[in-house]
Parts: sequence; structure tokens; C-alpha cells
Amino acid sequence: MRWIAHQAWVATLLVTAALVGCGNSSGPGGTTPIGSNPDSVNNTPPVSKFDLANRCFVLKTNGKYVVRDATGFIANGSSANGAEAFYMKPAGLGRYLFYTKGRALMTGAGTAVTAQATPADGADITLSGDNGLYTAKSLGMALAVDGTGRLLLGSTAAPLVFEPATGCSVYPEMPVGIAAATFKNALGKPVIGFAEVHSHMGMGSEMSDGSGDVGPSAGGVLYGQAINRFGVLAALESCEVMHGPDGTLSAENIILDQNPTETHDVVGWPSFIDWPKNDSFLHQQMYYKWIERAWKAGLRTMTIHGTTIEALCNIAAASYGDKMAECVDMEVGVQQVQYMYDVQNYVDAQEGGPGKGWFRIVKDPAEARAVIAEGKLAVILGLEFSNIFHCRVQFLPGGRETSDCDEAEIDSEIDRAWNLGVRQIFPYHDVDSALGGTGIFSSVLNYVGYSDIHGFWKTYACPDVEYFTGEGVFVAGAELETAPFMLGSDPLSQAIIANGGGTLPVYPPGRQCNARGVTPLGKYAIDKILKKGFILDIDHAELSIKQYMLDEGAKLTPNYPAVSGHGGHGGISTAQAEQMFRQGGIIYPALPNGKDFARYISQIKPVWARSTSRPLAVGYGADSNGLRTLPGSRGAGSTAIQYPFTLFQGAGWGPQYAAAGIAPLKVDMLSIPGGKSWNMDEEGMSHYGLMADIVEEIRIEGGEEATTALYNSAETFLQLWEQTLRASADARTKPVP
Repeated sequence: MRWIAHQAWVATLLVTAALVGCGNSSGPGGTTPIGSNPDSVNNTPPVSKFDLANRCFVLKTNGKYVVRDATGFIANGSSANGAEAFYMKPAGLGRYLFYTKGRALMTGAGTAVTAQATPADGADITLSGDNGLYTAKSLGMALAVDGTGRLLLGSTAAPLVFEPATGCSVYPEMPVGIAAATFKNALGKPVIGFAEVHSHMGMGSEMSDGSGDVGPSAGGVLYGQAINRFGVLAALESCEVMHGPDGTLSAENIILDQNPTETHDVVGWPSFIDWPKNDSFLHQQMYYKWIERAWKAGLRTMTIHGTTIEALCNIAAASYGDKMAECVDMEVGVQQVQYMYDVQNYVDAQEGGPGKGWFRIVKDPAEARAVIAEGKLAVILGLEFSNIFHCRVQFLPGGRETSDCDEAEIDSEIDRAWNLGVRQIFPYHDVDSALGGTGIFSSVLNYVGYSDIHGFWKTYACPDVEYFTGEGVFVAGAELETAPFMLGSDPLSQAIIANGGGTLPVYPPGRQCNARGVTPLGKYAIDKILKKGFILDIDHAELSIKQYMLDEGAKLTPNYPAVSGHGGHGGISTAQAEQMFRQGGIIYPALPNGKDFARYISQIKPVWARSTSRPLAVGYGADSNGLRTLPGSRGAGSTAIQYPFTLFQGAGWGPQYAAAGIAPLKVDMLSIPGGKSWNMDEEGMSHYGLMADIVEEIRIEGGEEATTALYNSAETFLQLWEQTLRASADARTKPVP
């Protein structure tokens, strides 16, 4: 397996178990306190194997209680008082870590069963059975007892009975900092909550819970996992395994920052000294407990895109990343989508069984509304990368080009994506494809793309029109550098020099837009996307291609709405913005802190008002794990967040929350006792858990108008999705353009 246990694991496990003595974390029901007896919440005997999750038990087999001795575990106890108390931390659905009072894990190795401080495969124990009687397996062998009652691995499974107990050491986990349950929306009423339309939870060092061997995304340079069967201590342990001693082998230092001498503290849980940070590209920003904190604060829809940049992945894998990493855009994207089902199952396991988790993948807006009515998070799966449907372009001498896809493959890949549950699509991304041109916003991507497609951008001066601008919104085009800024000895520069024969493009001054428009294959793919009913995100497309997609949507009844999920990469004209809003679309700012969000509200209002009568709604496009920074702090002179703060009541909150029965919600500073505390005012948004703190910033900076626009956004997104499906039905009656 790719997850590697370090010597530091033992010390970290012991230290964190001692440190984590208070705070809040969710177990079944969402309120089990860390470090206290979980059975003060639930003393009910288990019926199904899922009922053990995050609770304290003693174990009984053949009428005897299991006790700990010098070599392992033996069933010879006559009463529960002297038995070993196990905290049952789910490793997955029906799989558990048996965590002892002495902060070790029951672990199978060979045929022995011992207590180990370092997690290993044998600590991941699978239960079978129900109605209070169970059997277990480790490493594919049954948990058995010998003639003396000693636990071992063998062929005949011992019958197991779990009795609720007290006195457990609770397995360490990331706190949430919100003790109360989150609110529910009434089914059939407009949803109150906010929408996240652009995130990348599948990015990380392993696209499984650690028990598989799928491999990393991003060429093996982005460290950390969204989930791990051994919890936060494994998911967010030291990044040295990927970034080297003191972080000296991080691709961020060498390729992105162009400073090979830069270092960072590699220690993760619980101190998190140098990561995650808002300005770090290559550390996990979307651990599942951080998403839980945002959900509790009112996040109700979240689009999670499988993403990559094939050209950059190839460079990373060949240089400072994983040499075995998969880099083909479509395949990595599909793997990340599949991984989200693992995340859903893992959250279900933590919350007590299949369907009980707060993280729910949905495939249509009706399902989303039902999930939200249960107070849960509706997760929409998407794809965002250049070579969508395998449609990579290769530029040849003499102006010719070849495509890696054809119409038949587009049809096949659209069906594959849809059947996987994908419902949101970017037809374009950072590099030109066989479908058309990317919207230029960064000179560097010209050279990254060249290393894969062997062609530089051909450009024209961006049109002299009024552009939709504001905080968190990209302007059209960029002033292009003739040579890459890092041209030298780094792997990217060397690939460019080798592939280009030393010939580099020369661009005129001023902002340049991409002269490559929509291709015939692009028109075919867009038509198929509309007919299938995908939510269409037009970010990253060249200006003329954005217009083509908008105009195709305008031909349908109702109009097919478009999404700009993170600030209109490549630019959007004011006329295009008005057309988007008129047709039922949305434009969300990229990575705003509270002050930027409030400014965006004031900037969007006049364009929105003259384009649509819908209530103003502005959600979020964090691009978390998208190999980019997250919002910084608001800066000196800003009104500070006062922790704890209260959502849904007081200044800046309208009457709609109380009218809907939404109770005030207290939010503490996110703190690991004895470890890291995250203060948004001091370091900005280091990870997605601080989305709750962004909400408080929005209230401080924008007042009721801004919070209302934010909490309108989930309903507006669902209405957009519903309109998408109606327009798609009309599209299916139309011929291919």
C-alpha cells in the first residue's frame, strides 16, 4: 500500500491521545465529545454491526470477558469490571479499529493478535453478524480463541458479544468546533443554505481510504487525504514521505515558487505548524471533518469536481512526484469521482451505517432537496480538466493538428461520466484541447500546455468591450511573456526547450485572448452535454466559446442556464454576464474572504437587477485542493471575529431563519486541544473548515444583504439545476448544429 507508517507515528499517537481531552467531534448523532465517555450519549446495546461506531464496549466470547495481558488479549475475565474497554473507531462500513484504554490497537499479525501502537493492516478488523452476536476477521482470517481463551487468527471464528461500557480512551480525531446539530429545511419550502460550486475533494496523496492502492492525484505532489481508515493521524500526518526532510523536495518550492532552498515544517497533526496554509498549493485542504464544520454552518450543496492538468501531472510525476502516478485527464478525473463514493461510505460508517451520514451524493435536484430536508449535504459530482472525453489535441508542423477523440468516443465518455453520477461539466480548462481554446488568464499555462500538446497559443488583442469585473473575477486574457518566467534548469523549462527546439513565441503588448475558437468536435460535444442534461460551467473557455455556449442555451425553452463557478476564468463581458443572469445562470466569485465577498455583492447588484427579477444569490467557488491558494485574511483595520460567534441571530441576520425554525448556532474557534488553533483573522482560510469563519466575515463586512445573498445561493443553484433538466429535454428534440 502507498500509506507508509513512520517511527513518528508511535509518538504522535501517544501525544495526541493525551492532548485531545476536550473539544467537539461528531459520532452517531453528531455530538460525541472527544475525551469523555461516549456512552454518556448512548448506552443502547448494539443490534447491527454499525451500531458500534464511536462507542465504548467490553468484549465477551464463549461466556468470558476479554482482558489485556502482556502478550495480547485473552478471554478469561469473569466480569466486565476487569475487561478491556475498546473504543470502536470505524475504519469503514462494518470495519473497526479496536482502540484500547492504553491507546493501542488490537492488531492481527501472522496468527497472533497483539496490541500495537502503530496502525497496520491487521488493525483494520471486519465485523459480520447482527442482533448482538458477531464474528470478526483480520487479514482475511477469523478472530478466534485457543483452548486457553487467547485471541488469535485462525479458521474458526469466535462468537463475539459487545456490552456497552465506560472508561474508554477515545480515538483522536479532528474536532469540528460546533457542538450543536445543524438545521433542517422543510421539504417543499425554498432551501436556506449556501452553495459551493467548485471544489476538489478527490485531490490528495491516495484516492482510497488507505486500504487500497489507487494512487495519488496531481502526480503525487499534493499531500494528505480526505479520509483514511486510521483517521486524522494517518490522513494528515507528517508530509515528509512526499515533500522530503523539512519540505525540501516539495514541487511547490522547486517548480511553483522557484525557490529550491525554501523549507517548511513537515509535522501535521496535531501542531500543523506550517501546513495547511492559505498560500500553500500542495497540502490537503478538504479533510472530511473540515467539510463537516462547513456543513454544520449551513453549506447545503457542494459540487466536487474530479480535476487535473495532464501536462503538469506528467512533469510532476517525472520529476518530484510519484513515478507510477496516473496522469491521463479523464482517468484521473474518473478515479476522483469514484473516490467520492468511498468518502460517502466512510462518513456513513462514522455516523452509524449506510445512509446515515451527512455526506450524500445526489443525481438530480429532487434527490438533493430530499437530502437537504434531512439536514444533510447534497454533493454533486463534476469533471474539470482540459482533455475531457479524452479529447487531447496535438499540434503538428505546418499548422496541422490531430485529435485523440472522435464523436463516437465523446458519446461513450459522456455516457460513462453520467452513469458514474457526474452531473456538472467543464468542457474547457487550462490547456487547449480538440474541442477548442482555453480562456487565457496565466502566461505560465502556455508553457505547461506546450509540454503536452506541442503548440503555443495563437492570440488576438482582447475585444475592447465592457467586462464584468469585481472582487474575485478574472479579466479577459493576459499580458503574455515571451519566455516562461522559470526558464532555466527546472523540469518544466527543460521539457519546453527540448520539445520546442529552443523556439519560443513572441506576443505583442497588451492583453491577449486566445484565437482558437470552438472546433467542430467542440460543437458536437457541447450539443451532447446539453442533451444529456449536465450542469454547464463555462469558466476556462475562450470568450468566443463562452458566447457560443450561451447562444446555444438561448435557443432552448426554457433557456439552458450556465454556471461560472469560480470567477469567470478567461473573462466574461458585461453583456455575457447579463445574458447569463437572464438565462437563469450564476457567476460566483473565486476565493473571496468576507471583505471581498461584500464588495462583490455591491458590484454584481446592478448587473443582476437589470438582468433578472430573481432574489440576489451569491454562493462560493473555493477551488479547494485546486493547486491554488485560498483566501487570505482581511488585513489590518478590519473588525475582528469574536470567538465564539453566533450564526442566524443578531445583527446581520434577517428574520427568515427564525421563521423557518432555524436556531442560533454557536461556532467556536477551531482548535485541537494542545495543538493547532485556526484564527481566520491571523492566517486566512487555511482549509475548508474555515468556511464557517468566512460566513462570519461576510456578516461583519456585508451585513444582512450579504448573508441573505449567501444563504439564498443553495436554492438558486437547485432552481438552476431544475431549469437545466427542462432545457435539456427541449435540446433532445433539436438536431446536432
